[in-house]
Amino acid sequence: MLDVHEDGTLTATLDHHPVAAPEGVGAWRRAMFAQIIDLVTHDRAIPVRVTVHEVDGSTFTDILPAAKRPALKRHTDSEPEPVRKAGRRRRGADPIRVDGGDGFISGEDVAVAVIVAHTDATPDGRARALLDPEVVAAAKAGEVVLVGRVSGTIAVRGLS
Repeated sequence: MLDVHEDGTLTATLDHHPVAAPEGVGAWRRAMFAQIIDLVTHDRAIPVRVTVHEVDGSTFTDILPAAKRPALKRHTDSEPEPVRKAGRRRRGADPIRVDGGDGFISGEDVAVAVIVAHTDATPDGRARALLDPEVVAAAKAGEVVLVGRVSGTIAVRGLS
């Protein structure tokens, strides 16, 4: 159960027992929802029913299933698969290798985004970006990812 407080912090409980925020964080925040779920489900190994009590008195409940895990390959190596290209690669410089760290689920699709611009959120917390059509065309991009550097909010939007 998650209780949202007016200052944006959350109180998390599991089977009527408090779920402590990680050391150094202070209190859970709304942007940490996924971390809370991962913690109580052991990285989504088990399903969980989540009930959220909002500040305005509204409540919603959802059942989050366990993550589907792909079958393990017999021969595994530590090298990641190459990034899938949207178009043909021109001959030239070698690709730049980016290590995204850990925390991903084995076999999951991981989007790769290159930051080409920044924008500021409006006073009501909305974000809008104006993209140069030539940059989008050159990247052969079909989606854009907006990442709140403080809130942790991530929004993926199609460009069509």
